[in-house]
Amino acid sequence: MTGLVLLTGAVTDKLVTFATDLIGDAGYAGVFVLMTLESALIPIPSEATMLFAGFEVSNGTLTLFGIVAAGVAGNVVGSWIAYAIGYYGRLELLERHRVFHVSQKHLDWADRWFTRHGDATVFFSRMLPVIRTFISLPAGVARMPFWRFTALTFAGCVPWVLALAVLGREVGDNWHTWKDRLAYLDYVVAAAIVALIVYAVIRWRRGQAEPATEG
Repeated sequence: MTGLVLLTGAVTDKLVTFATDLIGDAGYAGVFVLMTLESALIPIPSEATMLFAGFEVSNGTLTLFGIVAAGVAGNVVGSWIAYAIGYYGRLELLERHRVFHVSQKHLDWADRWFTRHGDATVFFSRMLPVIRTFISLPAGVARMPFWRFTALTFAGCVPWVLALAVLGREVGDNWHTWKDRLAYLDYVVAAAIVALIVYAVIRWRRGQAEPATEG
């Protein structure tokens, strides 16, 4: 477990260096590109991107409005990419070729979930570490209406991006310390996701076994 954490930290440090170098060289365009990648399923940490961008605001290099606008725009564009992968991948990989062995029943369940709870799921997930990066994919698989998905993504991105940008501006030179602190929250969320998946699998297996036992 310790080795995994160290490996993850080493990879993350390289990504952070890449992100800060790009923002330093390209400014707002760098923020836009990084946040697009993060929202398109590429593991670029938005915490590092926006905290460092906020630090650049404290230096007078960039403006708060500029980095928030670039960050939100990048997140929306990136979410379109992930949404498209889910939307078109459903047909090519799930329905036609069955690569992931997903049945029509599972697809129908996803459709029903997003019909009933999709608005709240997309909106609130955009403000949660880890989950925010991947929520666009299942929304696309479930074929959530595109413009509703876009509006909810935009609304959910604004508070997350703004909060990180303001925090980065306020802490200034200490942005790196806060990036490390927020990384622990990522680990907690990731652990919670794994626990929920294990719980769901156990429930599903029990449900599959009960009819056989009764027979």
